[in-house]
Amino acid sequence: MDVRGLRCVVTGAASGIGEEVARQLLAGGASVTALDLKAPAEPVDRFIECDLADPASIDRAVGELGSGWDVLCNVAGVPGTAPAGLVMKVNFLGLRHLTEQFFDRLNPGGAIVVVASMAGFGWPQRVDSIRDFLATDDFAAGLEWLDRNPIAGNAYNFSKEVATVYVMTMGLALAERQLRINAVSPGPVETPILTDFEATMGKENLDGVRDLVGRHATPADIAPAVVFLASRDAGWLNGVNIGADGGIGGAVVSGLIPAPEI
Repeated sequence: MDVRGLRCVVTGAASGIGEEVARQLLAGGASVTALDLKAPAEPVDRFIECDLADPASIDRAVGELGSGWDVLCNVAGVPGTAPAGLVMKVNFLGLRHLTEQFFDRLNPGGAIVVVASMAGFGWPQRVDSIRDFLATDDFAAGLEWLDRNPIAGNAYNFSKEVATVYVMTMGLALAERQLRINAVSPGPVETPILTDFEATMGKENLDGVRDLVGRHATPADIAPAVVFLASRDAGWLNGVNIGADGGIGGAVVSGLIPAPEI
């Protein structure tokens, strides 16, 4: 995967998938600036503190970043054990706020990668509501929409459904700017917050997924898909959501097995 010389920003680089994405980008010859609440333990070229739940914090970080970037990897996220409002702020509203400020900061040919989730597989059942939410203009308008339209079910699932549809609907618009946007949707991953997902989605459900595919993923299983979408080799992929779930997603969508109740 050709990432040599690419200037990359990675959110959530202090742990889990984000940390591994940063490591693999650096190993491939890219430079990495990390945005997170805390500094990564692993070396990066630059760290800027950023709270994705706070648009003012995002604006400050973007002001420090400037322009001339090639890649934005949106990896940061919080699990469903967090309050629903925080989940939506970090997992989508902050992600969108940051992403859309990068439209004029990315070089031609630049790439945006969003880490969504297998938990967002139910988006077709809520697509009309999701599109209505996506029509909000900004962070504040998104919060107002959520106040008027309380989330039914797990806020984490909805946040990832929205992120998935956002990526698919933005592909053509960004192509006009000579940019790309794609997503990676992992299944369960062995990270420090796996126990949070077990608490909100049911340990039996996640154990069942593990048993079907043989094991849970590791960050090293997921990061190559993110790095590929960021690379020059993925130049004709746009508006695509790649499932990185060991095969469980295809089995669910094709009706081979019932969808897990998460």
